[in-house]
Amino acid sequence: MAETKDKIAEKSELAVKDKLRALYNLQKVNSEIDKIRILRGELPLEVQDLEDEIAGLQTRVDKYLEEVKTLDTSVSDKKNEILAAQTLINKYKEQQNNVRNNREFDSLAKEIEYQTLEIELCEKRIKEFANKSKDKNEVINESKKTLEERTTDLNDKKSELDEIVNDTQKEEELLLKNRQKYENIIEERLLTAYKKIRKNARNGLAVVSVERDACGGCFNKIPPQRQLDIRSRKKIIVCEYCGRILVDEDILEEDKKE
Repeated sequence: MAETKDKIAEKSELAVKDKLRALYNLQKVNSEIDKIRILRGELPLEVQDLEDEIAGLQTRVDKYLEEVKTLDTSVSDKKNEILAAQTLINKYKEQQNNVRNNREFDSLAKEIEYQTLEIELCEKRIKEFANKSKDKNEVINESKKTLEERTTDLNDKKSELDEIVNDTQKEEELLLKNRQKYENIIEERLLTAYKKIRKNARNGLAVVSVERDACGGCFNKIPPQRQLDIRSRKKIIVCEYCGRILVDEDILEEDKKE
């Protein structure tokens, strides 16, 4: 739901020091969320990769099983053709015993020869189909073996990830609620700038304090007059070198006292 004009105006009217405090607290919360997600490491991606690989392997197995089934059907069809040809050969041989002349005998002999060739061709095709089926079954067995290994890996990774998620879920949920709370009080323009800086900054740090006269993000020296401006909290100041939002060290001490 779009924000009302009153709420937008309320955010804009926040004192600069309050904006800086909100940004600083938002950064703290985001850093804690980052730690939790770093703890999970590459596990979510590894789980996704394994799930994709398993799906691909299963599709491959199903495809080859279907092809083997088709080959088996073809073998069965060729065997039936052989039986039909053999039946005709037997029939023609019987008829040869009752022929009236050599022309009828030769005609039946040609039919027997043709059916014999048909049987040889069917036997050749059966052998080809059987070899193809054997090759595909070897691929199926290898794929099933890999599928079993990957499924075991996936279950292990999921268990590991679930354990980490269960250990950190409540903490993360609380942090996410706090993040939303701070984002709700920061004006949209400033929040967008913060997110852009955070996305491009090392370790996701968009708000850093001045430490030992230097930027806490890039460690470049900050002139004394600029440090005074930062401590005054009358305007939002960014580091001229790395673009991070700068806060004074006192904000850290105030935070510890709260």
